[in-house]
Amino acid sequence: MANIDTPGHRALRRGRQSSPNSAYLLTTTTWQRRPVFADVLLAAAACRAFTAATPSDARLLAWVLMPDHVHWLLQLGSTTGLANAVSCMKACAARAVNDQRQHHAPVWSRSYHDHALRKDEDLHAAARYLIANPLRAGLVSRVGDYPFWDAIWL
Repeated sequence: MANIDTPGHRALRRGRQSSPNSAYLLTTTTWQRRPVFADVLLAAAACRAFTAATPSDARLLAWVLMPDHVHWLLQLGSTTGLANAVSCMKACAARAVNDQRQHHAPVWSRSYHDHALRKDEDLHAAARYLIANPLRAGLVSRVGDYPFWDAIWL
């Protein structure tokens, strides 16, 4: 995925509204695509933080943390917007990572990619696709061997 922190990127998001109760596939990369989460302790800290920081009216249906990015399948509630949910989850994870490594440095790129799932798109299929990312990337030979993922259906 290309880094989309370009000058015109912000204009693309201006005025965009998230839909309450909708499910979104989200991807955000680490700062400069650095493999921050190749460090097991930093990955564990980030996972604990972003799962705890999920807004109370939203549900984190599935997620996978890769060495240089994260995928979330998030269902919004009725009050918290998508930008606020992503901002909160990224900020809390960054704080936890910086606490773990005992110095402050950027963790995430500023941007993220989102795809609103249509009503006819299968949440289970989206979660399976997301969770198989480490397998497709060649990090493991079985999905169950990768430690940094979860789904509510398992």
